[in-house]
Parts: sequence; structure tokens; C-alpha cells
Amino acid sequence: MKIALYQMNAIVGDLTNNTDKLVKQISIAKKNGASLFIAPELAICGYPPEDLLLRPDFYIHCYNQLKRLTNIYGIDLLIGCPTKVDNSNYNSLYLISNGKIKKRYDKIKLPNFGVFDESRYFSSGYLDSLFYVNELPCVVAICEDVWHEYQLNKSCYSGAELVIVVNASPFSTGKHASRLEIARKRVKETNLPLLYLNQVGGQDELVFDGASFVLDNQGNVIYQSSAFQEELFYIGFADSKLKSYQESYLYPPTVNSIYQSLVLSLSDYVYKNNFKGVILGLSGGIDSALTLAVAVDALGKDNVVAVMMPTKYTAEISLIDSREMAKNLGIKYHEIGIDGLFNNFNQVLSPLFSNLPTDTTEENLQARIRGVILMALSNKFGYLVVATGNKSEMTTGYATLYGDMAGGFALLKDIDKTSVYKLARFRNSQNGVIPERIIDRAPSAELRPNQCDQDSLPSYDELDKIIFQIVEARQSANELILNGYDKDNVNQVSRLLQRNEYKRRQAAVGPKITSTSYGRDWRYPITNKFKI
Repeated sequence: MKIALYQMNAIVGDLTNNTDKLVKQISIAKKNGASLFIAPELAICGYPPEDLLLRPDFYIHCYNQLKRLTNIYGIDLLIGCPTKVDNSNYNSLYLISNGKIKKRYDKIKLPNFGVFDESRYFSSGYLDSLFYVNELPCVVAICEDVWHEYQLNKSCYSGAELVIVVNASPFSTGKHASRLEIARKRVKETNLPLLYLNQVGGQDELVFDGASFVLDNQGNVIYQSSAFQEELFYIGFADSKLKSYQESYLYPPTVNSIYQSLVLSLSDYVYKNNFKGVILGLSGGIDSALTLAVAVDALGKDNVVAVMMPTKYTAEISLIDSREMAKNLGIKYHEIGIDGLFNNFNQVLSPLFSNLPTDTTEENLQARIRGVILMALSNKFGYLVVATGNKSEMTTGYATLYGDMAGGFALLKDIDKTSVYKLARFRNSQNGVIPERIIDRAPSAELRPNQCDQDSLPSYDELDKIIFQIVEARQSANELILNGYDKDNVNQVSRLLQRNEYKRRQAAVGPKITSTSYGRDWRYPITNKFKI
């Protein structure tokens, strides 16, 4: 039997077009001799549909699209679609064969952690996962169901010969290795080969990396699909043996995979939301330089605009480096001096600010003027403003509300400063578009004379380690101090983290990269007196 697996990039809620894509790929698979076609979890509606699943009419429209596939003959289909039965909703996988819906399997293990809250929407299904596909007995599972040992073992007793797992498993660093580990455990327990099909594409904060794979009954990888792109691939199955019809891909190393996830997330966010392109503020610093490089890789140079908005505090080398990078990438580039606007603000506010010392208020004014200019250009020309701040800044509050935090998409929101440097060096190893001086210079916001980030923060190496331990490892400040971290640094970072929750709650969405991103993974109260 030749099996076609479609690593699909669906658009949430775009039911007709998603189904059109399925019909097209099914036709291709059928012409190539496949007798079974498999699509990812909830392929009809895209994943995650979130509160669309609270609308009764949503299920009706989804099912109507699913029924379109019953007009297809000569190839069996396994298609994901949400289901409403009386007062219960299910995350379902349908077997369609010879013009009929033959069987439905409902997801059992509903994830309710991190970015997932499926228990809000779905009821758990039952242990009835044995499907006969072209008379071949197969165990089917949906994503986290593959963690459910009893389910697979019980079906194995019923004489299954193959395990099929459809998924919408989002990317984070190290996630692909975890998927392989879980799948190999199930193979070892069941002694059955396993097909693992994953969704691909950007969806708001989530990035799905695809990277589907096929394991034989010894846990060996028979085929590894591409990462971060759509793919229709084929697997042969006969006499309990699997074979691949194409050469495997290698899953990209960590920094490469993070870079590709940023490219895909921005590309899909822009195109799926019908923006003409993106615009961003270029400062001569490494964060905006990396953001610009990703944007061009994602969208092409003709769809990216950068604006440099210098003041008297902007170093000449920042202007030189910004111009050089814009030239290297061939983008539209503008310089708009804001000293006049800054002076006007100071003059208007001077009666209220008289006899008060200059402080971060004046620094933030500069950032907010830049934010206003970028938003005006966005409104006029239909470009999405991409914020350039990183996770280290979001943690400590070294970002200005309604200033450099302004925008519709925060590309580096889950990338700490240490990783920003790694990603910039990785990008330059492909093609040196970022001037080396930007990477080598000490980072500065350039909002006051001789300003340097490290004047008021620990070194980024130390800072990012502390952030990881508090945010991702959930360690307390006291635990870190006992483990040898500098007491003053730990207490400073912990204090800044808690004090700036209100800023993070107002930040633009940005792609999840780590195990604990700010947003869906991180749900701490703003009003909160518990010391982390």
C-alpha cells in the first residue's frame, strides 16, 4: 500500500480554502498511486481554532466542508475535523472511503498546559482507535494520544499492524527530539511501525515546524520530512515493512531551526493577515538588524521598509551601519530626524516639568515619537509594524510602552539577547548582510549621552541565565542564590521581572520559541505581591 502524508499549512477558520488545498493534494496523491491520504490534526479548520470552537455554527460549516471529500473515490482519507454531538465537542479524525464516512475517532488525551487549553473546548473520546484502511488494521491517535500507553497496547491486542499519529505540535527548542523519544517508546511497547504527521506554518504566537517522521518497528527513522515547509510525501507499507519513496531531510541544528521558525512565523503572519509588507525602526543596533534580516528572508526586499530616526544622541556609526545594512539588503530605507519633535515635546511639557531633573521620561519620549512615526507610516501604506525588542528586555522592562514596543508583531519577543547574537552570527555565516560592527559593539539604546545597556543590568550572559532559571525552570530567587548566582543580580532580575508584568501584558504577539514564552505560557497576575 502506498500512503500519502500531507504536511499541511492550514489557515485557521479558512474552511473552504483549507478543503480546496486538501482536494488538490488528494488528487495529486491519487495520480501518484496512493491508496491512503493522511492530513494533520483538525486539517479542515486549522489549529488551534480557539474560541471559534465555542460557536455551534462553526461545527456545521466544518462538517459541510468535510462532506465535500465524500465525493472523492479510489483513495481512502484520514482527515481531522472538529465534531459536535449533542452537548459535547470532539477533536476528531475521520476515515472516508468510497464516498462514505466509515468511522470517526475522537481524541482522548486533551492537553491543558502551556499554550494548550483543549479541555476548554473538547470532551475526551473513547478507546476505539482501530481502523481498517484498505483492510489494513491500523491504530490511529491524535497528537497527545501517542503518550497514552494503554490505548495503543489495547489496540495492538486487536491485531493492528501500523500506528498513525496526526498532530498539530508547535515548535520550541528541543521539541523535535522529544517527539521522537515519545514515538520510539510507543514503538518499543507495541512492536509496530509508526507514522507521525505534523502540521506546519505560523499561527499567531505558534509556529508549527512540520518535521514529520516515519519509524519502523525497531524505532529506526525510515523517513524524516522537511522542517518549516509544506510537503506531500509517500511511504510504502507491505508485509509489515515500510519504505520511503524519497530521501530524508536532516532536522536543522538549534540556531538554524530557531532562525527558520522566525522566518516562517513572520511570513505567515503577514500573508495570512493580508498585510502588504512590514516596516520597522532601524537603530544601528543588533536587535533591529537581526529583525530586518529575518524580515527580508521572510518577505523579500521589496516588501520591507526600514526607518532610521536619529537624535543628537545617535552615534554616527549607528547611521553608517544602518545605511550599509539597508544597502546590503536592497530595501527601502528612510531617515527621519526627530530632534525637532523631541524639542517640541520638551517645550510643551516644560511648564509641568520645571525644576524637575531629566530622567527616563525624556528617554521614553524619544522612543514614543519613533513609535508614532512608524504607526503613521503603517496606517498610510498598509505595512505591519514589527517591534524589535528581545526577551531579555521584555523580562526586565527595558522597553518603552507605546514606543519601541509599538507594533503588531514582536518577532524577537521570545529570543534572549544571548540568542540574538547567535542568530546574527548564524545569518552572517550564510551571507554577511549584518555589518560586523553591529555585532561587535556594546549594545546601547542611545537615549542619553554615552549610554550602555550594561550600565544598569548584569552582563547579558549572566542576565539570560538567570532569566532562564526563573522563567523556564521555575526556580525561585533564593534557590538561585543558594546555587551560586550573584545575590544582587538575582534579586534585581526577579524584581524587574515582577514589576514589568503590566508591560508584557500589553506587548504585541510574537512567536513562541522556548518552552516558556511570554503570553500563553506565562500567565502571572499583574497585581501580585508573591516574591518569585
